[in-house]
Amino acid sequence: MLAVAGFQGEAFAAGEPEIHADAAIVIDGNTGKILYGENEHKELGIASMTKMMTEYLVQEAVKDGKIKWDQSYKISDKVYQLANAPGLSNVPLKQGESYTVKELYEAMVIKSGNGAAIALSEIVAGSEGEFVKKMNSKAKELGLKRYHFVNSSGLSNVDMLGMYPEGTEPDDENVVSAEDMATLAYRLIHDYPETLETSGLSSKKFRPGTDEELTMKSTNGLLKGKSFYYKGADGLKTGTTPFAGTTFTATAERNGNRYISVILDAKDANGQSSSAERFIQSAELLDYGFNEFEEVDLSLKDATSASGNIKVYNGKDRELSVSIKEPIALTLPKEQKEKTEVELVLDPDKVTDDGKLIAPIEKGEKVGVLKVKNPPEEEYIPDGEPASYSVDVTAEETVEKASWVVRSARGIKSFFKDLF
Repeated sequence: MLAVAGFQGEAFAAGEPEIHADAAIVIDGNTGKILYGENEHKELGIASMTKMMTEYLVQEAVKDGKIKWDQSYKISDKVYQLANAPGLSNVPLKQGESYTVKELYEAMVIKSGNGAAIALSEIVAGSEGEFVKKMNSKAKELGLKRYHFVNSSGLSNVDMLGMYPEGTEPDDENVVSAEDMATLAYRLIHDYPETLETSGLSSKKFRPGTDEELTMKSTNGLLKGKSFYYKGADGLKTGTTPFAGTTFTATAERNGNRYISVILDAKDANGQSSSAERFIQSAELLDYGFNEFEEVDLSLKDATSASGNIKVYNGKDRELSVSIKEPIALTLPKEQKEKTEVELVLDPDKVTDDGKLIAPIEKGEKVGVLKVKNPPEEEYIPDGEPASYSVDVTAEETVEKASWVVRSARGIKSFFKDLF
């Protein structure tokens, strides 16, 4: 058994964020590992973060060939009224006008257009009521546990001018737990990475060169050029209603490392919902990921100074090179990185009492495993990619069994060596 110092024990990190909100969570955006959570299992209002599920279903419909980005849609009277309702976040849409799926999608993602979201729901499902059924069905399929979607936009039903979706109640609200919003964000980014191309835009012109031209400015305060700019931020969605307070699902990527945070109703020092605080505290959650954790790859070189060469008993060759298909990849608290311990464990049925592999051995044959000693207790979102704490170790070449003559000669040589 060969080993080297490294990570062992609990998965924890110093400097946990101090969050003032109804709920919060931050996860590793590459694996879904939960790094920090506060009240993350409670169903709470999410406001316009609801649009993330609408984004998912629109992109799925495009992928499946059910709709096209350049497909035009003449907006309904319901969409017209809600797209121009005072006090609601919108890109105004003209009565009787047709818009492409792409135009509506960008208006929804960048400017948080409520009318655009409802229009997209009608395009995908025929009506918003039918779309809501798809939303809840997809949530179950994606592994969400605590959720209740009632419309495509995130508006409170009471604010929908009496035109709330069929099958829902006039006072219904979209509610999802912070952990489940993180799960939705994770799946949205992994299943449709192009999502970030739009959510990462600080602004974009709507229908340039027409009498409807306007500059859509993103509601995401972490994007470049915004008041709370955060390096690497490229998504994802804000939300604000009296019921939900101020909410935000954020994500940022640096050097291949991505983290996703969710904050539900961020509060200021006086305990009041605060739009600024959702960005400040989201940045703190993302900082916790980038500053306190590191993705580490562990391989055979971490377990032996022999560079993967193992002694062989009764073989034509006296040593065998071994390898692993891919390293053990872990997201570790930085303070734990140097305490790692991994070991190469050879198959007990294939070794002698003194640890030599017994010939014959075929190329590609599994001869043991490389594993993490004392792996940490970790929690992942549903459908995350939990770390594998062991990988197969295989032979890089064939080692045939030595002939009787060779084995006898080695035995005589060993006898006289021990004698003198």
